[in-house]
Amino acid sequence: MPRDEGWLDRSVNKLAKSLLFKRLASWFLVPYWARRMPLKPLPGGPHPSIQPGDNIQCMMNLIMPLKIKSPIGRAEAALAIAQNKDAIYAGLDNVGTVHFARFVIVDNNICMFSVYDGDFTNYIRDFIATIGSVFNAVVELVEGGDAVIPCEHNVEAFIQWVHERDLYQVPDTATDILRDQEALNGDKAASGNDDLRLLPRKVVLQLRANANVSLGSGYRAYPGFSAAQVRRQLGLGW
Repeated sequence: MPRDEGWLDRSVNKLAKSLLFKRLASWFLVPYWARRMPLKPLPGGPHPSIQPGDNIQCMMNLIMPLKIKSPIGRAEAALAIAQNKDAIYAGLDNVGTVHFARFVIVDNNICMFSVYDGDFTNYIRDFIATIGSVFNAVVELVEGGDAVIPCEHNVEAFIQWVHERDLYQVPDTATDILRDQEALNGDKAASGNDDLRLLPRKVVLQLRANANVSLGSGYRAYPGFSAAQVRRQLGLGW
C-alpha cells in the first residue's frame, strides 16, 4: 500500500516510539514545553449540559490526599470510614439521586467514587447538609481539609473544595480535550483540526497539568430491569 510519508516523517515516527527518546522527552523536552506553553489545570467533574440524558449517571471521582502519608495515615482513613459507614450510607440514601458510591484508598489518597443523577452542586449540597458533621471525621485527615471544617457550616466552600479535588474527565471525543484547553483562554470554537496521528503536544502538557484524570464519562447503561421496576415489584415505591 503506497504511503504519502516522506523519509523524514517516517524517521520522526520511529523516533517517537523509542524508549530512550520517551525518557529524554520526559526529562527535558516536556519541561521545556511546559515553560514555553504553560497550561492551567482543567476543572473536575462532568461537563455541564442542558440535555437531560447527559445528566444521568454522572461520575464523581474525588481524590483526597492524606495529611499523613504512611500506613498509619491510611489506617486512620480506613477507621474513619468504618466508624461512620452507617451514617454516610444513610446520608447517601437521603440524597436520593445516588446510584452507587464507594470509598477506596489508593496510595496515600482516600478516594470517593460515586455515580449520581442531576447537578453536581446540588448533589454535594444535599449530601453535606445531611451528614456534614459525620464527614468531618474524614475531611480532617485530608490535606486542606481544615479550611472547610465544619463542613455543614461551610457548605459553599466545601462544594468548591470537592470540585477542585474531583478528577478532570477527559471528553469522549479525542479532540475535545484540546478545545477544553483553548476554552480556558476564551476560544469558543466548536471543534478543532488537531492531528491525532501523533501524540499532540497539548495533550501531553495537559496531562502534566492534570496528572490524574478520568478517561471519558464512562460506560452508562441500565440492566434488563430498571431500579424503578425492581422497587415496584418489591413494593417499595419510588
